[in-house]
Amino acid sequence: MSLGDLMAFAWRALRGHRLRTILTLLGMSIGVGAVVLLTALGEGARGYVTNEFMALGSNLLIVLPGKTETTGNAPILGGTIRPMTLEDCEAIQRRVPRVRRLAPLSVGSARVGYGERRREVTVLGSTPELLPVRHLEIAVGRFLPDVDLDRGAPVAVIGRTVQEELFGGDNPLGQPIRIGDWRFRVVGVMAAKGQSLGLNMDDVVIVPVTSSMRLFNQPSLFRILIEVGAHSEIDQARREVLGVLRERHEGEEDVTVLTQDSVLGAFDRILGALTLALAGIAAISLSVAGIGIMNVMLVSVSERTPEVGLLKALGAPPRQILKVFLIEAIMLSAAGGLLGLLIGYLGSSILSRAFPALPAHPPAWAVSAAVIVSLLAGGLFGVLPARRAARLDPVLALAGR
Repeated sequence: MSLGDLMAFAWRALRGHRLRTILTLLGMSIGVGAVVLLTALGEGARGYVTNEFMALGSNLLIVLPGKTETTGNAPILGGTIRPMTLEDCEAIQRRVPRVRRLAPLSVGSARVGYGERRREVTVLGSTPELLPVRHLEIAVGRFLPDVDLDRGAPVAVIGRTVQEELFGGDNPLGQPIRIGDWRFRVVGVMAAKGQSLGLNMDDVVIVPVTSSMRLFNQPSLFRILIEVGAHSEIDQARREVLGVLRERHEGEEDVTVLTQDSVLGAFDRILGALTLALAGIAAISLSVAGIGIMNVMLVSVSERTPEVGLLKALGAPPRQILKVFLIEAIMLSAAGGLLGLLIGYLGSSILSRAFPALPAHPPAWAVSAAVIVSLLAGGLFGVLPARRAARLDPVLALAGR
C-alpha cells in the first residue's frame, strides 16, 4: 500500500467513528490552543511593560526610598530609615551636573470636592518639571507655578476625568476645589493620557509637592524622577546621585536608584520565566491529549481486530499494519494541532482587540513548538496501539479474539 492508500484507509476509519474523532481532536486542539494563547498573553505582558517604560525615555533615573540591606523590605514599599527630602533634591540638582531635570513626587489619596460633588482621587505632589519628565500635556490653562521647593501654592491641575466628574461642562479654571480639608484653586486641566505605569493620569489631581506633603503629613518623598542629559551618561549620573545621597544620609546607601535598562531587564527576566511557565502548563494539556489519542487508538485496535486479521490473511506484513494505525494517530494529532492554532490565534486576536495596550501576539517559537509537540505526541502515543495491532495473530484476529 502506498502512503496515499494508507492515509485514505486511516481517513475512512476516522470517519467511521465521528463523535470519538471529534472529541479526540478537541483534546489536542485545546492543548495546542492553550500553548499559543498563554504564550501570547505572556509576550503581550512583556511588550506592555516595555512600551510603558520606553515611553518615559531611556535617560530617566527613578530614586526610591529604602533598600533591602537597610530596611529588610523590598524597595518598592518605600520604607527607609531616613526620609528622602526636598533638601536631597536640591543637593542633587546642585551637585550632579548631568541632571537635566528633576521632579520630586509625593503621592496620596484624598476626597476631592467641588460644590456638592465629591470624588476619591489620587493626588500627586510635584514641581513644574514633572510635565516634561513624564511627557504630559496641558489641554487648558497652565501647569504648576515655578516656585521654590519649600513653598506650596494652593493651586491644582486636574485630570480630564476629574474635570468631567466634578465640573461637567463648566469651565474649571479659577474655581476652588477642596482636597481633604484644604482649599485649592484650579489653574489647569491635563490632556487625556490614560493609563501610565498602572496609574490613570486622567483621574488625578496634581498640586505643588510641598502642599501634598503637608496635606498627607508625609516626611518622605515617594519618588524622585531625574532626567539625564544623554543616555550615555546614565550610569555615571546614577553613581553620582547615589554618592550625593549616601553623603547626606551619613554614609548609608538607603535609597535605590533604578534605570530604564535595569527595570526592563528585571521585568524581561520575570515575564520570560512566566511565559515559559505558562507554556509548560499548557504543554501538560498536550501530554494529556496524547494519552487520550493512545487510549482511543487502543480501543480502535480492539474494535478492528477482525479487520486486522483480514489484512494479515491477505498478506499485509506487520510493518504495514503498524503504519496504518500510526498514520491514523498522526492524522488525529495533526488535525487537532491545526484546529488548536486556529483557536489560539483567534483568542489572541480577541485579547488584542479587548485590550489594545496589550500586544498579545504568539511568538513564532511557541507556535512551532506546539505544532511539533502535537505531531510527536500523536506519533509517540500511537506507537503502542500500532505495535499491538501489528503483533496480532491473524487466526485469532479473524475470530475476533
